[in-house]
Amino acid sequence: MKVIVCGAGQVGSNIARQLARERNDVTLVDQSAELVRKIGDELDVRAMVGHASHPNVLERAGARDADMLIAVTYSDEVNMVACQIAHSLFDIPKKVARIRSQQYLEPIWSHLFSRDNLPIDVITSPEIEVAQAIERRLKVPGAIDTVSFAEGRVQVIGVRLDERCPIVNTPLRQLTELFPDLNVVVVAIYREGNMIVPSSVDQMYPGDEVYFAADSKHVSRAMPLFGHEEQEARSIVVVGGGNIGLHLAQFIEKNMRNVSLKIIEHNRKRAEDILEHLENTVVLHGDALDPDLLQEANVARAETIVALTNDDEVNILSSLLAKGQGCETAITLINNPVFGNLVTTLGIDVVVDPRATTVSEILQHIRRGRIRGLHSFRDGAAEVVEGEALETSQLVGKPLREINLPAGTIVGAIIRGDKVEIPRGDTIIKTNDRVVMLGLRNAVRKVEEMFTVSLEFF
Repeated sequence: MKVIVCGAGQVGSNIARQLARERNDVTLVDQSAELVRKIGDELDVRAMVGHASHPNVLERAGARDADMLIAVTYSDEVNMVACQIAHSLFDIPKKVARIRSQQYLEPIWSHLFSRDNLPIDVITSPEIEVAQAIERRLKVPGAIDTVSFAEGRVQVIGVRLDERCPIVNTPLRQLTELFPDLNVVVVAIYREGNMIVPSSVDQMYPGDEVYFAADSKHVSRAMPLFGHEEQEARSIVVVGGGNIGLHLAQFIEKNMRNVSLKIIEHNRKRAEDILEHLENTVVLHGDALDPDLLQEANVARAETIVALTNDDEVNILSSLLAKGQGCETAITLINNPVFGNLVTTLGIDVVVDPRATTVSEILQHIRRGRIRGLHSFRDGAAEVVEGEALETSQLVGKPLREINLPAGTIVGAIIRGDKVEIPRGDTIIKTNDRVVMLGLRNAVRKVEEMFTVSLEFF
């Protein structure tokens, strides 16, 4: 597949990296000569300097025979114009644009992005996606990551294990024997920097990050088995009242009505503005690194602090200060991936990476075949996809134990109508079943092929 990526920031470079790993023909365009040189040295992509919305630049990037354009520059307007030119001048089949400004996304203007106006096939909004990622974590206390598939019927959840977990040092095959009616299967373990798909004889150890697929109805029963019995928060403090913080607060007011919510916002005008959009939330103006203000926000009695400013250091330090005052759980937004692997050792419970969240959303629309959902874990170390089983797929018609699944892949759940089935050796997948599968980085293409029929591209 031939793809043009406009924008060499964190999102664009990571999409390019992912696609290059899978041997796609990738051209990256950015105005920064320094970024272009850096990406060109690091990745097997063609990198060129230029303005992403200029027709001559896109033509030099290969727009006349490109299959897809992904516009993720820092300018919404450049992204939109690039997609318009890709459609009008070069007839590129699929256009993806990152739109950050919420004004463009208001329902009243939904017709703006129609094929007759601005023909963008997929719009991704980082602020909304990050807020939704945090919402999912709040709904499953103790999870470090969680994503839903099949309209919420299946969840894939990541948890960090410690010595309190009752099933550490237990072979996985024994879990089925001990809990035969629990619809849960461990699909991956992240240990000492490596992601593995476990076999039935593998064990889980303290310090592991474990990812399991579960029938959503069974999640509340499964979490205590993995050592997590945290209760849903009743008091939450949000640091940062930007678009993410506002969207999260509106969700909490609508869907978590018993929660006491406070927002700390450094900018006085922004604090006044967001107050007009909220009903039951207390908005405090001030510095989240001020211990007196944290005390005024009563973080000592809050179950969760969610730090969402644009400054990683403020997010990290405010989270640690809150925990020092007695807050139970810290959910912290971190843009710099270098910090991500360090802060959990300091006591931060959940790290939210907006770059990874946006990349996952975009990859869902890049994959070939009947892919209905996708989520990337641990910077692309593994992907979970929900796909529709086609009649021609090797998954269909035989017991799973007789299917020679590619190394590094595992079936996590099967959805047939309204029923969720956690796979066992004698499970038979039928045509049109929806299948949730995990594949390690080097097996993602093989997972994709299982949901693809020749000459079909979605």
